[in-house]
Amino acid sequence: MVRKLIAFLMVIVLFVVSFSNSPITIKGSDTMVILVQRWAEIYMRNNPNVVIQVTGGGSGTGISALINGTTDICNSSRPMKKEEKLKLKEKYGTPGVEVKVAIDGLSIYVNQQNPIKELTIQQVKDIYTGKINNWKEIGGKDAKIIRYSRENNSGTYVYFKEEVLQGEDFEPSTQNLPGTAAVINAVSKDINGIGYGGAAYGKGIKELKIKKDAKSPAYAPTKENIRKNLYPISRYLYMYLRQRPTGEIKKFIDWILSPEGQNIVESVGYFPIR
Repeated sequence: MVRKLIAFLMVIVLFVVSFSNSPITIKGSDTMVILVQRWAEIYMRNNPNVVIQVTGGGSGTGISALINGTTDICNSSRPMKKEEKLKLKEKYGTPGVEVKVAIDGLSIYVNQQNPIKELTIQQVKDIYTGKINNWKEIGGKDAKIIRYSRENNSGTYVYFKEEVLQGEDFEPSTQNLPGTAAVINAVSKDINGIGYGGAAYGKGIKELKIKKDAKSPAYAPTKENIRKNLYPISRYLYMYLRQRPTGEIKKFIDWILSPEGQNIVESVGYFPIR
């Protein structure tokens, strides 16, 4: 009887221990979801005692969650803004910790049947600000350009507006969609559509080559071109924390930055930071 009781108590202890660790929560950039989910999946497979929960919602949503204390890690496809860091410092005494985890070539997508193969950054800007409205203006067919964009809580949206549109507003008819996958889906079904997003999502559409200016050569968002800094629209992908990581979170991030973790970056379709 005593042995059975001891055995029962040991089972209870093991049960409590196995569930005593709170899950690591990660929220933010939709661009980064497929990458971070892959990291989490492989890490949990190799560390069965760790639970990692990954959700999207956009970089802005993730940063808000980090400030509000409702996520351990924020994924962001843009750097945190000065005012966001200030909110963190006011609440936690630290402006947060930034970790660069991958590089993304921001792709410009068109339908596979679109004859256009390349654009300058200025032409992309003119399309999205409404200065160019017909494909024939840039060597395509006589058809109205249908613009697709990310929603304004997206880090990709913010990066695109700041770096490509140089702060100018999107043409009012631009259709805002909730994720890069939705942009891809829309462009793949719309022969006159154009969209933008992470290179890892570029399936079922054509990724255009991009020229820095009219006199420059055009480059595709490939690993080699991005590593050599030839593709003109590339950016870091970030993880943000409120404070320096410790414990299992530190182990997870160290693993992400290790050769094994960075190899996964390439397998997903993004580019390693080293």
